Amino acid sequence: MWDVQRATLTRLTFAQGVDWFPLWTPDGRRIVFSSAGEGGSISLFWMPADGTGKPDPLTSGDLHYATGLSPDGTQVVFYQNTQTARGDLLTMSLESDHGIQPLLQTAFNEEEGTISPDGRWIAYESDSSGRSEVYVRPFPAVAGGQWQVSTAGGRRPLWARDGQELFYLATVGAISTLMRVPIQARSAAWSAGTPVALLQGRYFTAAQGRTYDVSPDGKRFLMIKEAGADQDDAGPHIIVVQNWLEELKRLVPAN
Repeated sequence: MWDVQRATLTRLTFAQGVDWFPLWTPDGRRIVFSSAGEGGSISLFWMPADGTGKPDPLTSGDLHYATGLSPDGTQVVFYQNTQTARGDLLTMSLESDHGIQPLLQTAFNEEEGTISPDGRWIAYESDSSGRSEVYVRPFPAVAGGQWQVSTAGGRRPLWARDGQELFYLATVGAISTLMRVPIQARSAAWSAGTPVALLQGRYFTAAQGRTYDVSPDGKRFLMIKEAGADQDDAGPHIIVVQNWLEELKRLVPAN
């Protein structure tokens, strides 16, 4: 946990395995995350954001990656990989029963589901076209329609907090472009504009999970820049001098 005002870093989890994909609950009191356990399983946990207490398990077994929360904080969206199926989107109640419901299960890989701030839409990525693209469906009735948002490949969708923009990453080689799509938030039907590029550079992207975020006011982005991405950052280098003894004799003649 990084305290922006105090500029201090505090460790939150202390498990032996890897913990990642943290999500704030809307009230800011708890963190939902995925944690690797024994046998290669990855399960969902949550714990108080102030670091008190221990993480409580929400799921067990398989490979579960948390990607989004409903605006009222009662559901978490996650995708599941198994030995017999590719990525499927599911929801789990964060209330007492912790019931799990399938949301989108197809022959393709669906992941990175995230719910719009008004709770009416879910954006996600799918490889149903042969490459990863960003799509939107109604939520929770996902069978009510499907609209492609990205136009030339896209991953890791993220809603602006006011619901009037949808962001995603378009990556070619080592170069990532943050794309912006305007949304007609007040329309009863889905309506989106043409994607436009906002930022481009050598930003870090992981094989799974979103590695960027937008501030609540929508004016700033948090991204991870690849080492050496700045042109003025030459990084470590080596100078090789050949025939250095002859150079030494020239500079320091013998007496």
